[in-house]
Amino acid sequence: MKNNINVCIIDDDDVFQYTILHTLQVHKSVNHIIPFTDGEEAMTFLKANINNDQELPDVIFLDINMPVMDGYGFMQQYESLIPNLAKKITVYILSSSVDLVDFDKTKKINQVTDYIVKPIRDNQLTRILAEL
Repeated sequence: MKNNINVCIIDDDDVFQYTILHTLQVHKSVNHIIPFTDGEEAMTFLKANINNDQELPDVIFLDINMPVMDGYGFMQQYESLIPNLAKKITVYILSSSVDLVDFDKTKKINQVTDYIVKPIRDNQLTRILAEL
């Protein structure tokens, strides 16, 4: 298991943010947690730190439905950043949506590792962190 993992959470749900932040804090491998409430804030952060592998996240947990910039808009812009990022970032969609349209749309995005329906269980989180 990798140590000093930087985790980015992009989700507008305050309850989910609170829950996952506290769940992640008990994982000894997690170094830094970077929360955002919409995709645009996160995109601004990624662009500002594009060459700084110490600040960039190792994994992004991304919600689909958010104000300002949703998860799909984020992924569209993210794809253009990938060649210039200082390190590889793993992306997971975490959504309360069980709509088959969302599952199918997400499967077509090559940069998404998996689609997880909220709430994420601790054993899922542990497995994801261990695989980084």
